[in-house]
Amino acid sequence: MAKPVQSNFQLWWQFTCREVAVRHRGSHLGVAWTILTPLLEFAIYATVFGAIFGGRYGAIENETAADYALGVFLSLTLYRFVAEVLGIAPVIIVSQPNYVKKVVFPLHLLPLSAFSAISWRVAVSVLLFLVGLVVWGPGFSWQNLWLPLLIVPLLLLSLGLAWGLAALGVFLRDINQLTGALSLVLLYSSAVFYSASMVPEKSPLIWTFLRFNPLLHIVEDARRVMLWQLPPTAASLVYVWVVGIITCLLGYECFRRLRPAFADVL
Repeated sequence: MAKPVQSNFQLWWQFTCREVAVRHRGSHLGVAWTILTPLLEFAIYATVFGAIFGGRYGAIENETAADYALGVFLSLTLYRFVAEVLGIAPVIIVSQPNYVKKVVFPLHLLPLSAFSAISWRVAVSVLLFLVGLVVWGPGFSWQNLWLPLLIVPLLLLSLGLAWGLAALGVFLRDINQLTGALSLVLLYSSAVFYSASMVPEKSPLIWTFLRFNPLLHIVEDARRVMLWQLPPTAASLVYVWVVGIITCLLGYECFRRLRPAFADVL
């Protein structure tokens, strides 16, 4: 039993390293883009929504431009996790048909490896945010210890989406186009640039649907614990954990059930 587990772990590690390397293969800056990409995105969005439109979250009375900029960076980091999964998951199996024909190959490791490579890039962005929190923000607080309890359900949600979309992408090739549009919708429906508390006041009808977006609750509570030094909302925390666990289990079950038919389609 230990040997297959060790073998799968080695395969997972090899494929994860390959995913990280392939993304920047041929570029002069290589892995440095892992740092530069989120910084460039942050600069663009912070300039447009912060400097030009004067955006603020309004969570505290003395909120500064630096607070808003850090909030945008943290929110974008969490959003990019799901967005990258949505972008790559539908083509993971389709793009590697040779592995499908190997009966004994553990195909579930392909989405898991892609997910792990994304996790590495997001982890780098989180470290950059922590540096900014110390230099320009309020610094560390014991309330920051809540952050892992928000990150774990995000990981479960993203992993479930990776497995589920990888399986569905084999049979529904158009799903890759749909997830691209969904990423854009998710960007503006996850409270990245605004406070979720503004939505019920301005449009109760939109909030009726928007409140079921788990990423919105994760983003909102992450800002609460990291920037405003407040505990997360209890109801939101329970909700994102339930959604994360269910999505992960359903995604894996979907992949497991559809796996035998992959070879017939490809």
